[in-house]
Amino acid sequence: MKKKIDPTLFDLCLGILLYGIVFQVILLCFSRQASYSLGLWIGVALAEAGAVHMWWSLDRGMEQAAKQAAKTVGANNLIRYFVLVVVMFVLIYTDFANPIFMFCGYMGMKISAYLNPWLHKISVRLFKL
Repeated sequence: MKKKIDPTLFDLCLGILLYGIVFQVILLCFSRQASYSLGLWIGVALAEAGAVHMWWSLDRGMEQAAKQAAKTVGANNLIRYFVLVVVMFVLIYTDFANPIFMFCGYMGMKISAYLNPWLHKISVRLFKL
C-alpha cells in the first residue's frame, strides 16, 4: 500500500533543500573551502531528518491521550536537540566540517517554515500535491 506524502512535510523538505542550494551558491562566491560546504550539507541533512522526525512524532502524538502525547512529543524534541548537540560537538572537536555552517544549514528548517505558504503555492502548481 502506497501512502501519499504529507503536503506540509513535502513543502518543508523542499524549502530546506532550496535553502541549502541557495546558501551553497552564495557560499561559493566567497569561499571554496570544502569544510564550509560539508558543514552546510551536514546541517541541511540534519534539518531534513529533523523535519521528518518532527512530523513523525507529532503524527504519533495526535493518536494519544493529551498527557501521554505531551510526554511523547517532549521526549522526541529532546532527542532531536540531543542529536544536534552531539553532532555539533563532534564537528567542533574533529575539524571534519565547519560547525558554524552546520548550524546555518540546520536553520534552513526555520527559513523553510517561514516561507511555507509561498512554497506551498509553488509545490501545488509544480507537483500537483
